[in-house]
Amino acid sequence: MTPDFSPAFPTPFERGNHNQTTDWASCITFYEDLARHFPAVLRFFPIGVSDSGITMHAGLVSADGVFDREAIRLAQRPIFFNNNGIHPGEPEGIDACMALVRDFCTQPERLAALGNTVFLFIPVYNVDGCLNRQSTSRVNQVGPEGFGFRANGRNLDLNRDFIKCDSLAAQVFNRFFTAWNPDVMVDTHTSNGADYQYTMTLIHTQTDKLGGALGNWLRDAMLPAIYGAMAQRGWPTCPYVNPVKITPDDGIEDFLEVPRFSTGYAALHQTIGFMPETHMLKPFADRYAALRTLVEVVLAYTVEHGATIQALRRAARQAAASQRTWPVLWKPDYSRPASFRFKGYAAVQRPSQLGNYLRLAYDRNQPWERDIAWFNRCVVDLEVATPRSYLIPQSWREVINRLQWNGVVLERLAEDQVLSGQVYQIDDVVSRPGPYEGHMFHDGVTLHSVDATVKARAGDVLVHLDQPRARYAVETLEPQAHDSFFRWGFFNSILEKKEAFSDYVFEDTAQEMLEQEPALREAFARWQAENPDKLSDQQAVLSFIFATGQRHAEPGVAALPSLACDLGIGKTPDLLAGCPG
Repeated sequence: MTPDFSPAFPTPFERGNHNQTTDWASCITFYEDLARHFPAVLRFFPIGVSDSGITMHAGLVSADGVFDREAIRLAQRPIFFNNNGIHPGEPEGIDACMALVRDFCTQPERLAALGNTVFLFIPVYNVDGCLNRQSTSRVNQVGPEGFGFRANGRNLDLNRDFIKCDSLAAQVFNRFFTAWNPDVMVDTHTSNGADYQYTMTLIHTQTDKLGGALGNWLRDAMLPAIYGAMAQRGWPTCPYVNPVKITPDDGIEDFLEVPRFSTGYAALHQTIGFMPETHMLKPFADRYAALRTLVEVVLAYTVEHGATIQALRRAARQAAASQRTWPVLWKPDYSRPASFRFKGYAAVQRPSQLGNYLRLAYDRNQPWERDIAWFNRCVVDLEVATPRSYLIPQSWREVINRLQWNGVVLERLAEDQVLSGQVYQIDDVVSRPGPYEGHMFHDGVTLHSVDATVKARAGDVLVHLDQPRARYAVETLEPQAHDSFFRWGFFNSILEKKEAFSDYVFEDTAQEMLEQEPALREAFARWQAENPDKLSDQQAVLSFIFATGQRHAEPGVAALPSLACDLGIGKTPDLLAGCPG
């Protein structure tokens, strides 16, 4: 089932025993050779540099030799984007893309079938990890014989970095993705988890989160067509096997792909995203063939329905510009399951040879096929009313940079102004017990809003939400959103008081504060009743009074620096749209 290939340009996978994947240098040389031989078909170019100083590349295939991004945009040509190697230990997408691009170059009928659509690709996104080559890091995976590593040069998982952008690679990707604005993305992966009969499983942009007519189209038209075409081509496909309990027997639920992941990030740009996950226990040659088939199927659907997809995306962006309430938290909807005809293996409990317990195993001698519950819908868990604009002081440049990289239009204040609105006061955060991808991620946020008047300085920026990129702004600036900048710790410094006290001096001051501040006196009485065990701890007593009282309250502590403004503000705006290279 391996696709045909030109003897003049075989890939490392095709030259070997079909259990080989390319290394980074061979991959880049392969594309450079193709681009030299077929300059009217393929343009291959650098897009940035990784944390390890390695050049990152992208390529573009065009049936009519037009490669200029602005010309493609003005002609409203559909853009299909294939991202590969975000986890280089899952490399079949890297090899399949090489062969597919080669076939575009050498098979005129395949190239002509692209029509007006262009095929945009990143051959290896995590170039650092691709260079970290070995054969043992993928614990449960069958083949290939050698492959790259999951993390990049800073030991970051790039499929958790699309919002926080700690890596140079993610910063490059944000600018690249925004500049090209693809209509459909396929980001290739290999799965881990249960055993079942399928070689290919599929994660898609969650349809309810994508929303509106675009989400409905994906659920009701595009996904059924993809599943049907995959079955017709010999690779029956199922939704990503995310069991609601331990095994698929009890049902599966769609993966809630928040914006840290590629498909969730794509949704912020109203791009339909797919994350194919081939099954790690199937032979590498089968995973390769199934993955290439999936890319071809989604590409063919994009070619046929590109104009419709683009119209739906434009409508979604227009709707975002006028939306005033936004869902920022989602959860699975268990009240309305769909059904999926699933092909699994019997799950059995067997005595462990290592200890005194039973271990789960899947018996491939007992295949089964039956309908299982498929929870493929999500519901809103939190919706917020958003203002017309956010004010972001220029000192928070990391936030402003990321907004610009993603094309959010900003207004730079030309002079000092006094602005009125509301700020979020953080009441409490619940953080993960340990580091997560280089951050102390906040799993829970409680807050309230307060009226405020601030003196904005010349150079501060306003983010107006009457723009097509409003969704990215809302889901990063609203602190309770799944992957907000606040949750990722960008504003952690506001949670700290900078001044402290000497206990022997503050003891008298604390007594004065209790006499002069009724609210503090009531709060302290409640604290005493709730914490009798701490009353003998001088530091605990004084710390509560110091932190709760108003006399020594520090301006800005636990208050997000962004201001939600609903006034008509601004004079002649200095617009700061993202300018991706």
